[in-house]
Amino acid sequence: MSKTLASAKANFGTLPVFLTAISTILGAVMFLRFGFAVGSVGFAGTLLIILIGHMVTIPTAMALAEIATNQKVEGGGEYFIISRSFGVTIGAAIGIALYLSQAISVAFYVIAFAEAFEAIKPWVLSEFGYELYDNRLFSIPALLALIWLMVTKGADLGMKALYVVVAILAISLILFFMGSTEYTEVFDSTMLFNGVTSDKGFFYVFAIIFPAFTGMTAGVGLSGDLRDPKKSIPMGTLAATIIGMVIYVFIAYKLISSASTADLVNDQLVMGKIAIWGPIIPIGLAAATISSALGSFMVAPRTLQAIGGDKVFHNRFVNYWVAKGVKKNNEPRNATILTSVIALIFVLLGDVNAVAEIISMFFMVTYGSLCLISFMQHFAADPSYRPSFKSKWYLSLLGAIMCIYLMFKINTPYAFAAILLMVVLYFYISLKSDTEKGMASIFQGVIHQFNRTIQVFLQKSEKVKEEEDWRPAVLCLSKDSFERYSALEMMKWISHRYGFGTYIHFEKEYFSKESKLMAEEKLKKLITIASNSKSNVYLETLISPSNTGAIIQAIQQPGISGQPNNMMLFEFKKGEVDWLSVIVDNYSVLKTAKYDLCILASSDKGFGYKKDIHVWIRKEDYENANLMILLSYIILGHPDWKKGQIKIFATFPKENLKQEEENLIQLTSSGRLPISAKNIRVIATDEGVDRKQLVNDFSMDADLTLLGFHEGMIKSDRGIEMFEGYDHVGNILFVNTLTSKFII
Repeated sequence: MSKTLASAKANFGTLPVFLTAISTILGAVMFLRFGFAVGSVGFAGTLLIILIGHMVTIPTAMALAEIATNQKVEGGGEYFIISRSFGVTIGAAIGIALYLSQAISVAFYVIAFAEAFEAIKPWVLSEFGYELYDNRLFSIPALLALIWLMVTKGADLGMKALYVVVAILAISLILFFMGSTEYTEVFDSTMLFNGVTSDKGFFYVFAIIFPAFTGMTAGVGLSGDLRDPKKSIPMGTLAATIIGMVIYVFIAYKLISSASTADLVNDQLVMGKIAIWGPIIPIGLAAATISSALGSFMVAPRTLQAIGGDKVFHNRFVNYWVAKGVKKNNEPRNATILTSVIALIFVLLGDVNAVAEIISMFFMVTYGSLCLISFMQHFAADPSYRPSFKSKWYLSLLGAIMCIYLMFKINTPYAFAAILLMVVLYFYISLKSDTEKGMASIFQGVIHQFNRTIQVFLQKSEKVKEEEDWRPAVLCLSKDSFERYSALEMMKWISHRYGFGTYIHFEKEYFSKESKLMAEEKLKKLITIASNSKSNVYLETLISPSNTGAIIQAIQQPGISGQPNNMMLFEFKKGEVDWLSVIVDNYSVLKTAKYDLCILASSDKGFGYKKDIHVWIRKEDYENANLMILLSYIILGHPDWKKGQIKIFATFPKENLKQEEENLIQLTSSGRLPISAKNIRVIATDEGVDRKQLVNDFSMDADLTLLGFHEGMIKSDRGIEMFEGYDHVGNILFVNTLTSKFII
């Protein structure tokens, strides 16, 4: 499509963009309904309508100018911009809705054109005795003439006609401002901001008037025919938007100061009574409506042509037919014919007042999309996004929010209908679409930038040192990721809600192209596994020929949450001591890093039914008690353990049993931990008692057992043996804390 559209002869400059936009802004609504608005809500209310309306149109015009100066805007205008930013799938769903609204707008303006002949109906009745009761006598011939003009002559002659009608429009406004009435002589300017009592609500009037401010994007549809779109689109659209707003303020003042409230509300051609020459207003209305219809008639076929060029429709012939243009200048003749049929159907209906509101819905969706693109591109910081004109992110955000808000304030059922139609179109298009989704890349860029900002902020902010605010930020290094999933499961439970986890798969290899590719493939497998299990763990791979080197590299990893990692988790299989020996030998490295250490001993039992967690507190490693209890509570917070419970077993000399039991009960109750007193058991230990046998006896059926150890035990000659001898127990988590944790 791009090559085809680019081959079109580009002849237009900035003026056609401005004229197309301003003639749509100063169109039918201005002549037929603006007096009604001023009479209904007063001058102050009208200014508020103008202000709110331009809170949408100005940000949209600026967003459009920004996007247009970043890329070559080809045929299709607004559709081209949206589809190349959001991706063809989403962009085409919005584009089809946009095309329908543009095509129906042709009919709307032609019907409004027929209203200009209201002034001659009494004369025809008195002179010829014939009553012109049906405005379709004027609208259908007018539409047929437009169709003939566009099909045979195309945009070139349409643009020449546009110059003529804009000139008539300018003359009619000048004569309107020059006129005066008897009411002008008695008008009291002190009453200018008085309230007006009306049975019409503010947003009802706003819904009627808002289409008067739209149309600033109409000139973008000519993008494929412009010599320099990056210059013409920003200048033309912004100039039309701002000048149109200023003119509407002056028109509101002229109306309120020249006619009574009753005349403004009841006479839709009241401007003719104010103008120095009354007939110029029906002539100006005809010129405005024809120019708006011409603008829509030039834009709509080009939108459809671009959609067909993207092969959006499921039928190959349909795509080819609508995308085909006249060879000489790529004029979209087939798309123009289809647009003519749609417009003729709605003109034959005769009344599109209800349809006009849904047209506004589609335009609001388009404007909101343009503002959203500009807003997200600002934060995505994509190096390829380098517009020569830049809007402000807060203006784009304001425009997007206002579009959504006003859609539902104007007509909630129509807003839902417009959104539903686009959802249906999206699913229709996505059935066959295999194109890249541009929105995903923008959104990812925003997330990356936001994450970077938060990480830097957290690093610069003062670190909270209080131990009561401790939460686990766990780093797990495992070389057996695909042999056993117990370490990955443990990380999933710890990272579900309260903690943060980074899981690193260790490949003991020299770094090479082959080992890197192998690590990337294994990372993809891990991501799939974690995704299927709904894990919140961040996954990485690490390649190193040295065990100690891998551990040193791992402990220097930044915390995924922004806070430093504070705990290391290793896993080994019971009966296999090779990896366990590596862990024990590198304990001093972990101590230097000031990491708490957890070692998971995996058994063939696995985690069983995930029901019972046993915490063993022994006198010689009492400092680990709070950390083991906190970890048990954190693990229990995962849905996998929703039926689980914590049981505490404490071994102390007989003379201290009662006091230690009271201390544990007080600790769990004051710390608001889900451990009942009946699940706390204090066991007397005498000399000669085999404590490993106690664990084997009492925790044989436990699904997870937590045991503490301290530095002196791991540095002894029998450091490895400390983790062995629990053959009757399932998975065991050995815990060592460097600093005491508080439970408050």
